[in-house]
Amino acid sequence: TLENPKYELIIEAQDMAGLDVGLTGTATATIMIDDKNDHSPKFTKKEFQATVEEGAVGVIVNLTVEDKDDPTTGAWRAAYTIINGNPGQSFEIHTNPQTNEGMLSVVKPLDYEISAFHTLLIKVENEDPLVPDVSYGPSSTATVHITVLDVNEGPVFYPDPMMVTRQENISVGSVLLTVNATDPDSLQHQTIRYSVYKDPAGWLNINPINGTVDTTAVLDRESPFVDNSVYTALFLAIDSGNPPATGTGTLLITLEDVNDNAPFIYPTVAEVCDDAKNLSVVILGASDKDLHPNTDPFKFEIHKQAVPDKVWKISKINNTHALVSLLQNLNKANYNLPIMVTDSGKPPMTNITDLRVQVCSCRNSKVDCNTAGALRFSLPSLLLLSLFSLAC
Repeated sequence: TLENPKYELIIEAQDMAGLDVGLTGTATATIMIDDKNDHSPKFTKKEFQATVEEGAVGVIVNLTVEDKDDPTTGAWRAAYTIINGNPGQSFEIHTNPQTNEGMLSVVKPLDYEISAFHTLLIKVENEDPLVPDVSYGPSSTATVHITVLDVNEGPVFYPDPMMVTRQENISVGSVLLTVNATDPDSLQHQTIRYSVYKDPAGWLNINPINGTVDTTAVLDRESPFVDNSVYTALFLAIDSGNPPATGTGTLLITLEDVNDNAPFIYPTVAEVCDDAKNLSVVILGASDKDLHPNTDPFKFEIHKQAVPDKVWKISKINNTHALVSLLQNLNKANYNLPIMVTDSGKPPMTNITDLRVQVCSCRNSKVDCNTAGALRFSLPSLLLLSLFSLAC
């Protein structure tokens, strides 16, 4: 009740038993009054109201209290507790340090379809304990009535992601699956329409009414849009609300390999000297975009119908490489050697590629391929490159 929490007293002392002929002296005594927590905090009203949209989080109401103790002390500062109505821990309350108000927040989004109303009982206490002869009364609790407002929520796909496995190269128009999305707004009785959101290769179509997904093009496991044999597409489910709400679902298509790619050889150009003692020409490697068992071991052959039998030879090194060599020296010129390589798929696939062999003049450590129209690569360098490819 004091405007200034202190007393200043002037004390006078008199000698000679206070006779008029005596002398006096004075002193000032300053007495500071320390506040104790002798007033409990009280809510300004017994009931508070709040509204919140479903799915929203944040502060929804500030609860006000009164306390007659010193605002600079723990006897005034309030601490709030939710003592009933919060089994799912969807609400939290914190003290505003400037105003001492209780800031009630939603920390877990509420669902209108589960519960449209919530009632919380909240208690307020001080940071410091009350003095023994003071207690917290009925005014130290308040009720908060919370109304949840319905919001149009987007449909939800189940399951998400959706997963199917199909062979690549299935016929156009093949049905992959029928997607399923449900509307959380069960009380609004809305309809759902489907559409394609992301289809990087343009392979898919979805029926807007029943959600059936079929193919509009040939699926290819070796496409650059496929990652580790999995193709990813996204679909939308749109409800009929005002405004409409949208949900997104993911489809993962695992593509099984079929033998639809012929192997290819590398390199396709080689050099050899016209007087070479070592008649090895080049080490060929083969590669295939398919997966096992539709790749190696590869079979290497020379297309015999196009070249003489007694000039060229091809020998297997391992499942993926072979050595091309000469059976005799050749004159300086360019030669096209058709190489057939066949994979191990069922049925197998074969590719014929021309290996361009440049026979060059090698004199005094100089390689001359000008007459043959050859590229400027030496045989040792090409063999070294081929061996490096083999090692890889």
